[in-house]
Amino acid sequence: MGRSQELSDSKRGPVIGCHLYNKSIHDISWLLNIPRSAVSGNITKWKQLGTKATQPPRWTLEQWRRVLWSDQSRFSVWQSDGCVWV
Repeated sequence: MGRSQELSDSKRGPVIGCHLYNKSIHDISWLLNIPRSAVSGNITKWKQLGTKATQPPRWTLEQWRRVLWSDQSRFSVWQSDGCVWV
């Protein structure tokens, strides 16, 4: 057997996403048109990373400043419920 092919980030994400939705290696290979050995090898590497792969990124303060924060507004048409939302 040959070594599994190294996938780009744009291919690795969908492979792991399909795996998390309980797709088989055969199905992932067929859906994404990637050799089964590459799919299997990348899932194995992802599992070996463990929690490192699921930790949120450590952003700098400047990166956090670029995040678009949104909020939800609540409207009462007929009467006030007495709550003040900020």
